[in-house]
Amino acid sequence: MICQECHERPAVLHFTKTVNGKMTEVYLCEHCANEKGEHLFSGHPAFSLNNLLGGLFNPDPQFSANPSFHEQEVHCENCHMTFKQFLQSSKFGCAHCYETFESKLTPLLKRLHGGNTIHHGKIPARMGGQLHLQKELQQLREKLQEMVTSEQFEQAANIRDQIRALEKKLLNEGGVQ
Repeated sequence: MICQECHERPAVLHFTKTVNGKMTEVYLCEHCANEKGEHLFSGHPAFSLNNLLGGLFNPDPQFSANPSFHEQEVHCENCHMTFKQFLQSSKFGCAHCYETFESKLTPLLKRLHGGNTIHHGKIPARMGGQLHLQKELQQLREKLQEMVTSEQFEQAANIRDQIRALEKKLLNEGGVQ
């Protein structure tokens, strides 16, 4: 997808805006997204994407009132960024920050993602056929392992048969397992 603003670079930001029941999708490259950062949310010119993320990641008021919360400010050993700095910028300084701040991020991610902390991704509609089958196959293999571990062998045999049928279907369609 190409940026809708400059029509030159690939879009890296996709967001959907709903106003009065009308949904609008916007695709922007990183350059245009940075330029329009303060104006992404029409009607609120001083509200940027960083403000949105910072608001989502702000600690609960109970932590702010707790003086020991601020005294124990952890910093990344690699880039020396603090969690407070992350909240202000909504960007980590390096990949190591994810590990350093994991204990503070996990509850926030659970809240944002309906209790999940692992992103499984979406499958594009145009690529759906084989990818859906591969994803279903992976889920069945995980379920088979659970059934074997819990010694539910009859259900495991049924799942095994489903796996074989899906593998055969993928082979016939030229898919990769």
